[in-house]
Amino acid sequence: QVQLVESGGGLVQAGGSLRLSCAASGSIYFSLYLMGWYRQAPGKQRELVATISAGGADKNYADSVKGRFTISRDNNKKTVYLDMSDLKPEDTAVYYCSERNIYWGQGTQVTVSS
Repeated sequence: QVQLVESGGGLVQAGGSLRLSCAASGSIYFSLYLMGWYRQAPGKQRELVATISAGGADKNYADSVKGRFTISRDNNKKTVYLDMSDLKPEDTAVYYCSERNIYWGQGTQVTVSS
């Protein structure tokens, strides 16, 4: 059974930075799978933030976070990261990581104050 656990969320002022982590357990083939970060703001649909290929070479970002967020992974640690900088109030959401859009974590809250 694959389990994903996000951490690193919190309250930050606009312009600040946070690093989110997503640790996978029970995923034997973690290093072979696409991983992604998603977010859901109150009253809105869940949206894609960033994805990273199995080896980490290919990364894709939502237009709204390009140049501010960086996704990375450490396959030895079975962990995916999301480095967020220049945070804006509109980045406030619950952030989820996903393996292949099949397995999901419980989410971590990010709140950006103006």
